[in-house]
Amino acid sequence: MSSPILIVGGGLGGLTAALALASHGKPVRVLEGAPAFGAIGYGIQFGPNVFRVFDRLALSAAVLEKADSPPAVLMIDALNGKEVTRVPTGPTLRARFEHPYIIIHRVDLHDVMLAACRRNPLITLEPNCMVSCFADHGETVTATTQDGRSFEGSALIGADGVRSRTRAQLLADGDPLPNGFMAFRTIVPMADVTAEVRRDIVALWGGPGFHLVHYPLRHGTLFNIVAVFRRSAHSERGDSAAYRAELEEIYHDAHPAMKALLAMLDLGRRQAVGDRDPIRCWHKGRIVLLGDAAHPTLQSLAQGACMAIEDGLCLAGCIAAAGEDYEAAFRRYERARGLRTARVTLESRYLWDIYHADGIAREVYWQMLGERSEADTLQCLAWLYDGFELPAGPEQ
Repeated sequence: MSSPILIVGGGLGGLTAALALASHGKPVRVLEGAPAFGAIGYGIQFGPNVFRVFDRLALSAAVLEKADSPPAVLMIDALNGKEVTRVPTGPTLRARFEHPYIIIHRVDLHDVMLAACRRNPLITLEPNCMVSCFADHGETVTATTQDGRSFEGSALIGADGVRSRTRAQLLADGDPLPNGFMAFRTIVPMADVTAEVRRDIVALWGGPGFHLVHYPLRHGTLFNIVAVFRRSAHSERGDSAAYRAELEEIYHDAHPAMKALLAMLDLGRRQAVGDRDPIRCWHKGRIVLLGDAAHPTLQSLAQGACMAIEDGLCLAGCIAAAGEDYEAAFRRYERARGLRTARVTLESRYLWDIYHADGIAREVYWQMLGERSEADTLQCLAWLYDGFELPAGPEQ
């Protein structure tokens, strides 16, 4: 058997790449830095394009068993509670794009993918392997962990997230670009939710400098809340009391339902928001990047994880088609994925500005969105939800 392909990072993109490579008969070793394979416990949304990957990997039935499909995604004015626009995510969307829009607990999806990996003898999962550096020897690569262990492979895929160590060594292009916002995530039992909000939909409340998202999980037993706001200078890192005061100040004019949800937030689970400018090249030699390591995006389109999952399937197909010519495989992968992922990044920035607009700009955006018909909305999403074509056959 040939040397395994090393994958740095056992998240959704890394596991997709592992499953897809194994489906082509390629041995894989996944190096995960955490003591055990797992996921941070909050919700995640997926458009129907993700099922074009899940179908190929025979995961769709297991994912749908854990997921829910909301009837709509609503954008709501955070100040007065009025609906601005909606994406019909029920039967209309499913008929148009052949697959559903889903919401799922990230842990549940990760567990489905891990179970599939553990059933495959070509996939080796290595927890507690924090890769600190790599070396490309021309015919092989070596990944070295913080505790001094080394793993050899035929190629290395950096799927290690937005602050990728693989990218830092490969490209040395600095940190992601912060956009001045911070996000707080919380999951609470549905029975504990007292706010007067719809609990069966995905709702995005947009306001000047802040927004809030909520939706149900695990068949209506849990409620996922994400609050985002533009930071001010006086909030110190790790100071929950200061964060609470800042939230109350920024959301001062928000609708009462939003304030009720804010009161439920766990301020210990926070994340600075940012992305990177798109680039064309994600590889050097036998090293290549995937997902957030290659093209991190803002959350506006709810497509970051899906892009990583699409990457995994595409990259595996390119490697299988190119034989042992990794340079050719990686170039083909970049051509197949570069424009699509760059568009997600740039459209997400545009939507981010809309969600947080103030003054007359906010009124203009709200008017534009309010004029969209259901058909207009689905057409605007077609480039994304129709998925992408995998490169077919060996490169000529």
